[in-house]
Amino acid sequence: MKKLLGKLLIFSMLCMFIGVKALAQDSVPLVDDVYLNFKNQSQPKERFSYFFGSANRYKQNSAYDWLDVVNQYLNEAIKTKDSSAIQHYMLMQSQVYYDLGDYDKSLAISTELYETKDKLNLDFKSKLLGLMDSTYSQLALYAEQIDIRKEKKDLGLTDDIAFYDIYSNLGLHRKAMKDYIIEVRKTFPDDDEFSLAKYHNNIGNYLRLDNSPSVALNKYKEAKGHLTVFLNNITVAKTENELISANSLMGVIDGNIGKCHSQLGDYEIAIPFLESGIQQISENSKGQYSEDIVENTLEIANCYLRLENYEKAVEYLSSDLNLTKTQHILKRNRLLSSYYDKTGDYQNSAAYLKRNMRIRDSIDVNESELRTQQLATVMGRDLANTQAMFEEQKKNLELQRLEMTAQDEKINLVFISLVFTLLGFAGLVYAYLKSIKNQRLIAEQKHIIENSLIEKDSLLKEIHHRVKNNLQMVSSLLSLQTKNTRSKAAIEALEEGKSRVKAMALIHQKLYQNDDLSVIEMQGYIESLINSVQSVYKKGGHNINITIDAEGVELDIDRAIPFGLMLNELVSNSFKYAFPHDEENGKIYIHIRKQNGQEGFFEYTDNGVGLPEDTDERAQSSMGIRLMNRLANQLQTNLNVDRTSEGVRFWFNFK
Repeated sequence: MKKLLGKLLIFSMLCMFIGVKALAQDSVPLVDDVYLNFKNQSQPKERFSYFFGSANRYKQNSAYDWLDVVNQYLNEAIKTKDSSAIQHYMLMQSQVYYDLGDYDKSLAISTELYETKDKLNLDFKSKLLGLMDSTYSQLALYAEQIDIRKEKKDLGLTDDIAFYDIYSNLGLHRKAMKDYIIEVRKTFPDDDEFSLAKYHNNIGNYLRLDNSPSVALNKYKEAKGHLTVFLNNITVAKTENELISANSLMGVIDGNIGKCHSQLGDYEIAIPFLESGIQQISENSKGQYSEDIVENTLEIANCYLRLENYEKAVEYLSSDLNLTKTQHILKRNRLLSSYYDKTGDYQNSAAYLKRNMRIRDSIDVNESELRTQQLATVMGRDLANTQAMFEEQKKNLELQRLEMTAQDEKINLVFISLVFTLLGFAGLVYAYLKSIKNQRLIAEQKHIIENSLIEKDSLLKEIHHRVKNNLQMVSSLLSLQTKNTRSKAAIEALEEGKSRVKAMALIHQKLYQNDDLSVIEMQGYIESLINSVQSVYKKGGHNINITIDAEGVELDIDRAIPFGLMLNELVSNSFKYAFPHDEENGKIYIHIRKQNGQEGFFEYTDNGVGLPEDTDERAQSSMGIRLMNRLANQLQTNLNVDRTSEGVRFWFNFK
């Protein structure tokens, strides 16, 4: 019995010891070390909350230290197959990569998490979508950014979809400022000094980027005044996060004031503001990549170059900057070239200029078209969003109008009952009011019809745009299939199919780019089609002299598509077979003209090797020839072929 009691006593003491130890571990006191506090959290969700709730997580340890410890916890979660912990650590990992300026890695991790969004809670989704929104902005993927914002609105995380920052990134700073003022100013009260500071600072940014530095300077000073009031107001308690955000914003504003002075040529005044901005941002966002620090550093170097203080200029240009954006690399190269030019080292000056030329050459080819496509996409999404808001407002107005009409009718009935003796006069007044209402209804109906026509035109363009995008996707799929195919015949067949798809896609692209959606201007279309075919058949394709005579000829889509596919076949055959020795005197002539009435004439000639003797026998087995004959049937005509001593001639009349 005594032995049993002794064992029970020892067991009880052991349980008490384990319980006290566990309690002590669960209540680890927080210290002034964010990194250590993070590691002391016992559960992944607690680390997740502490990570995203920290005011300045890189205060004592760099982002690379954080990346190491997050990767360590992630690997442990993967080993234990803890799916919830894996998701939490992956999002933290994505955030650290974003803070380091490695946006591609950050987006890759976020996208993987996004695929499991249906299994995530709202708080997790909010952080994930917010990070993806910022990352898409840094990578200039504005269509995807708008989709993320639409999802945030659908989830109730935001009230509306914002476009102003995207317009600014695309260079439309004035439009961005107007939209920003309309959408943002109504979201905070007049006594919110911190929000007013951010508001005026952003307006100043749009003005400065629009080359209005003197007006922007006033806005920055106004923003600094509001922020000073916020920081000096001891009656309002402020959290550590709010103080860090405010001090960091003060650094951003000082840097912006310095940039304005630099634009105005006041370089000596600009330097102290720029240096103050770097210092304040660095102190309040340690370890994080900051575009403001990069821009301020480059601007200080520019100021010292202007002041001919070359030693200080090269000191800032030689500092360890993480240049992730092309515009920053171009500016640094330009400043270094200027520095070497002013110090007499013309060889290095020329070398940095050549670097910029190579960078610009690599981006100028597609930048304009890409920016145009991005702008068209953004404006299309903005228009769709505006139309949705307009329809909602219109419904509300219609309800109000119906209520007002019902109220008017009640008032009229009461009025008639009260002044029955003046019934005749009241009837005339009522008829007059009714006439005004009818006129208003007619005007509203006319306005609705006009808007409907505009909307239909926009929808047609959107349809053609989407058809073009879908055809391009088909072309891309064919390209992928080509890479996975070893058969030469199959590759050639896939390339021919891809070329035909591109010809059809080009039709829809020309349609949505035209003001008139019913016809296609054939001169421009044929030129674009030739360029597309040349990109596929590069061998010899650029040595052939191609003459296009189709000015003033316009065709509807029912005729333009057969024409495009037929031309694609003819030009492809010429590139592949007509000039086997890559002669530089090769010629192709394409001619379309209007004839009397509604008839037209088409002619295609080349001076190549001509058609083989057994062409008629091959016609039954050649897909290209059969395709051209069927396309001619669609045009209600027959394809004629003339063999000449040098080359070949195809022609037909059409309606």
